[in-house]
Amino acid sequence: MAERKLLTNFPVSGKAPAAAAVLGESGLIHGYERYTVGTRSPWELLKLAFRIRRFRPNTLVYLMAARGTVTAQRDLRFFRTICGIRNVVGIPVTEDMQRCRVDAEGMLEPEASRLARNIGALGEAYLNEPASWDMRLTEDETVAADRLLEPVAHLPCIAVSVGTKVQAKDWGRDNWRALLSRVAELYPNHGLVLAGAPEESEASEFAADGWRSVEGAGPVVNLCGKLSPRESAVAFSRCRVFLGHDSGPMHLAASVQTPCVAIFAARNKPRMWFPFGKHHRVIYHHVDCWGCALETCIEQKRKCLLSITVDEVLAALTATMKMSVTKTS
Repeated sequence: MAERKLLTNFPVSGKAPAAAAVLGESGLIHGYERYTVGTRSPWELLKLAFRIRRFRPNTLVYLMAARGTVTAQRDLRFFRTICGIRNVVGIPVTEDMQRCRVDAEGMLEPEASRLARNIGALGEAYLNEPASWDMRLTEDETVAADRLLEPVAHLPCIAVSVGTKVQAKDWGRDNWRALLSRVAELYPNHGLVLAGAPEESEASEFAADGWRSVEGAGPVVNLCGKLSPRESAVAFSRCRVFLGHDSGPMHLAASVQTPCVAIFAARNKPRMWFPFGKHHRVIYHHVDCWGCALETCIEQKRKCLLSITVDEVLAALTATMKMSVTKTS
């Protein structure tokens, strides 16, 4: 078995967890080599190359986002010539490797499929098999999550994450509050599990007040800032459905095979970053400015996102709930 190290940058956003927080002690990765994102310092790059050479890797598997063929060729020269890695797999040096392909229905392939295609020389990725997404959550992580879930352990639960790192993805506090009041009316025998970063706790509580306003609503557990990303994945695995923005928590929920109802802005092209799998429902409005990649949307006033109604999301949720199998811890 080969020793695997992950070359990873430090998160640009304070809300984004480091890769080590997501992969943890799973054994999927044996160690980490970190660098500062965007560095152009020759001295820093030489130090990085020295550390990589000291590890003496015989293969590099490239899983970066597409940033153009010029950048890909530059990275290829760095790893082969300066770092001395002879076998490099997956660097997208062609336009086809850079782009998500379009299928017969006019939909983009998911980013995971593009990456799997690029490293196809290593073998089949089996992306449609749940085992391929196994995070290898540990017993300690499971115990930590279950301890905080005790108030709702006897109930089927709905997981909700209202947070997002960027303004252009934010559906709005009032929408979430109105939605959760409707959800509580439909599912009075359910618990509500809130998840996210510490700074998202107050917004989550505001949204949960809609749930609490309904007589007979189930209990609420606010886990924002109380669990690691991996412990959050355990919590999501205990829930019937995950409801939230295009976000890291959404992908964690998808990885543990919990059906997702995801509210997407049109800043990215459809499907590329949708939760992987056929049991999810995505609400995405294809407006004329789709694919803008904006982090802050002022001129168009987030029309792609704010045109999504509470009724639309509720309909997607009820359809998903009908298909989901009740999960309890």
